[in-house]
Amino acid sequence: MAGWGRAGRRRTETVGDGSASSQPRRLAGARRLPLRTVLLIIVFVPSLTFTPLLASGMFQLSSQWRAEKAQMDLATKTVGAPASDLFFSLHKERLLTAETQADPGGAAAGKLAKQRAVTDQAVSAFRPLTALDTAKGPEGLGDAISRTDRSLNLLDEQRRAVDAGWASPQKAFDYYSGVIESDLRVLTVLSHTDEGEVNSSAQTLVDLFWVVNLIGREDAVLARGWKSGHLTRDEYGLVTDAAGTRKHLMRSQVIPSLIGDEKRYETLITGKAWMAMTALEERLTPSGGNQVTLRGDSTGWRSSVDTVTEQVTQLLRLRLADVSKIGYDHAGMLFVIFISVTSVGLLALGLVIFTSWRLTSILRRRILHLREDAQELQERLPKVVARLERGEDVDVDAEVHMLKPTPDELGELGQALNLASRSAVFTAVRQAEQHRGFQRMLQRIARRTQILIGLQLKKLDELERKHEDPEVLEGLFDLDHLTARLRRYEENLVILGGGQPQRRWRKPVHLLDVLRAAQGEVQDYRRISIDVEGESWVSERAVGPLVHVLAELMENATTFSKPMTPVEVRAAPVSRGVAVEIEDRGLGMEAEQYAAANALMKSPPQLDVMTHADDVRLGLYVVARLAASLGLQVELRSSAFGGTRVIVLLPEALVVDRPRAVPEEAAPAPAPAPEAARPEPRPQEEPADGQLPTRSRGRAMAYVTAPTGIPDDALPPSARRPLPQRVRQASLVTELKVPANGDEQTEQEAWAPRDQPGRSSATIGAFQRQSRRRRTGDDAFQPRPDGSPEPGSPTTEDR
Repeated sequence: MAGWGRAGRRRTETVGDGSASSQPRRLAGARRLPLRTVLLIIVFVPSLTFTPLLASGMFQLSSQWRAEKAQMDLATKTVGAPASDLFFSLHKERLLTAETQADPGGAAAGKLAKQRAVTDQAVSAFRPLTALDTAKGPEGLGDAISRTDRSLNLLDEQRRAVDAGWASPQKAFDYYSGVIESDLRVLTVLSHTDEGEVNSSAQTLVDLFWVVNLIGREDAVLARGWKSGHLTRDEYGLVTDAAGTRKHLMRSQVIPSLIGDEKRYETLITGKAWMAMTALEERLTPSGGNQVTLRGDSTGWRSSVDTVTEQVTQLLRLRLADVSKIGYDHAGMLFVIFISVTSVGLLALGLVIFTSWRLTSILRRRILHLREDAQELQERLPKVVARLERGEDVDVDAEVHMLKPTPDELGELGQALNLASRSAVFTAVRQAEQHRGFQRMLQRIARRTQILIGLQLKKLDELERKHEDPEVLEGLFDLDHLTARLRRYEENLVILGGGQPQRRWRKPVHLLDVLRAAQGEVQDYRRISIDVEGESWVSERAVGPLVHVLAELMENATTFSKPMTPVEVRAAPVSRGVAVEIEDRGLGMEAEQYAAANALMKSPPQLDVMTHADDVRLGLYVVARLAASLGLQVELRSSAFGGTRVIVLLPEALVVDRPRAVPEEAAPAPAPAPEAARPEPRPQEEPADGQLPTRSRGRAMAYVTAPTGIPDDALPPSARRPLPQRVRQASLVTELKVPANGDEQTEQEAWAPRDQPGRSSATIGAFQRQSRRRRTGDDAFQPRPDGSPEPGSPTTEDR
């Protein structure tokens, strides 16, 4: 077949070359862009545009704009405003707390209560910031807010301690100063943005906050000593440190960085209020011991401090507005750039898309035309193959539709598709013809072989009727059995070649006879035990295929299991028909192999005999083909013994009632007196003394069973059983038997069995034992070691 395949391919190439040599004339004047040019335009135009650069620039601008806007919102609104309000509220509450502790009965106590209410409002506005998502804000903002919030948790406790007099002035001062510094840490973090100009301006803003804080620290410390007129050395150190840091920040950081309207505050450090506050600080002179005398008027100090604080606060708010303006202007500029770049990029991208779409539309229409033709071929080719499988003739030229060529690459593709279409159809037709020819040849050879097998069976039957020598008969039996198996193998060839078995039945057959017929076609039939429940009859149209299916499955069971292990065949009626189970004790198969075998049984494919020539499971294909034609359900499972269990389900349509044409069983003859205690399963008429049972056509030796427990030597010579002889056509059911001549028919009726046993293996075993005993002259049973005679049931070897 490989040679045929190569010839088919060479033939296809010849046809293809012939078609190519007669190419259709290209249309003149057709102006189309070559496929290469179109593809180059589609590929390179988008790559040469600004799409990647546009996407990257848009993303960067958008990210930077969103980041700066988010940072400015945090610095000016979301976090900056609550933090600034909290700073000024705590700044005033710190001063009033110091004045109240210095003079508990003074007017500062009432002002402190009102200021605490204002501070509480600022704290309430600040606390929600702890749950704020600060991922888009500066680094460390979340930690600074959390630290300030933890400090504020002790505010109520500190107030109660101040009111009850438990907290010293220094402890209260340290607490308020620590909370204010934590809040200043939040403002400092907010000044760290992604824009350098904003960072520079915001740093001056933070310095102004520190100037206000230092003025407040100095004022709160001096508030303790105005009434007593002196300070401690530690308090004096706090005042001098605050004053020195304040002067440094104003002279070196704040004043040099003033811009625009802020320049009018350049005279702040040379103003009257600043100078008066500085002069009072210089009048603080340490005296002996741990005391520092306050020289000056508290009213003048208060007036100058309030004036300077107000001026610094105004400068702070002006700088805050400038910082906000700078930050939002820069963010707005980024947004304008983003919109401009996006607009220009989208216009360019739109141009690219339009150009690509226009060019691809032209290409797409042409390719769709080719695709439709290819799809038509795809749909037409299976139909052609299906017609070929049905045996119809197919004209290659009529089935191939030639495409109209064009003078470009797509036109060449169309010509190639024309050649491929013709080659595919021609190859399918050629292979189908070869396959049908091979199947016809295979069936013809198998049919001729079946004729020879039939003649061989007829000749064997004549020899079996002519000879009565046990040794000759045993050899003829073996030849008859091998011939029956050979007939089944030839039927396998017919089935694989697409045909059906020729054996036909005209009447229903008993299920037990079907199982026995299948058993008779297996080499190791002695290992097979049959057990049938109920009286089931098989429809005449299903007898032949069913015997073949069961024989294949039985042979598989005996082949793939150990030689001495039994194969059990059980049949019983079920709700949907009759189930036949064949179970062996071999090695079984893997789960994947069971699944593949069951899938094969459900949907048998069209078998390519030459492709599966080396497959040892051809019997499964035969079973699947016959099961599909009959409607049988075959399933392979794992056996509890480790082997394979096959279940064959005969549907109800194949199971019929017992036909009325079956003759009634003859009345059993009386059994001999020595065997009355244990009657024979099949009573029979005894021959004359010393004579063997006469063989007749149409009757098997199924009635000859194993002997009972009574040994033959205990009986008189006239009562001993004769040696059983083979009966022609013993393995056939009644409907298949060929009538013999008149003499043999009469004798056949005399040997007719009254009741067939449920297991045929016992019959064959009994025949072999009787034959051996008659040849050796040993008619007696050999007793067992315990003295009991050999039982009449068949042994494992017999089975």
